[in-house]
Amino acid sequence: MKTLLLQPLTALLVLVLGMISSRSFGQETRPVRNIVLVHGAFVDGSGWQGIFDILTRQGYKVAVTQHALLSYEDDVKAVNRIIDQQDGPCILVGHSYGGAVITKAGNNAKVKGLVYLAAHAPDEGESEADNGKKYPSAYKSLIKGKDGFDYIDPAKFPDDFAGGVPAQQARFMAVSQPPTADSIFHAIIKNPAWKTKPVWYMVAKADKIINPDLERLYAKRANTRKTVEIDGASHCVFITHPKEAADLIIAASKGCR
Repeated sequence: MKTLLLQPLTALLVLVLGMISSRSFGQETRPVRNIVLVHGAFVDGSGWQGIFDILTRQGYKVAVTQHALLSYEDDVKAVNRIIDQQDGPCILVGHSYGGAVITKAGNNAKVKGLVYLAAHAPDEGESEADNGKKYPSAYKSLIKGKDGFDYIDPAKFPDDFAGGVPAQQARFMAVSQPPTADSIFHAIIKNPAWKTKPVWYMVAKADKIINPDLERLYAKRANTRKTVEIDGASHCVFITHPKEAADLIIAASKGCR
């Protein structure tokens, strides 16, 4: 008689445990659906369109920041403003100087993972300018204005900055580049988020703006979950290789549980 009574109780227990396990598994494997894209110096957010199109077609909610490049602290605040607007956890993606921005903004509680695309990831007490001196870049086209703003010689921009980008697009980027305050490159990093958040990194192997060896150093010391190196890719790898970049972002979204 006891055996007969235990059988339905046992079956019910198994069913309940199965439901709990199924729900837990579902929560663990659900990818982060919000992606925030952070541009670098000398460009604006429009360069993200290729990656935006790929991610949104796959159901991701993508936000593109438009920070002013006038002050590092103000740029971090602008990115945090967009992060705070997200309806849940997000993946933060930075290109070039945008990497320095996400290194601080990534401390926001909503950020679950960081993706660096040919980007700076300074450590505590470092600046990207000082790191660039340790690992010199190949380009010689930076012009420093007397008013404290930098830009890249438009005649050399397509080759130095935008290698691989269609010529007409690269020429337009050259003449439409936003003024960038030289001071942002000298901002000293405090409390880098990559020490506490998981990281994915893309190295552009033909980058003339950031030395690829510096990119490799950033990736190695951040203990990246995955590092991808793109042959022949210039500093504009986020424009020239949107699929590979989107694949890395998707891997990050699935890897942050």
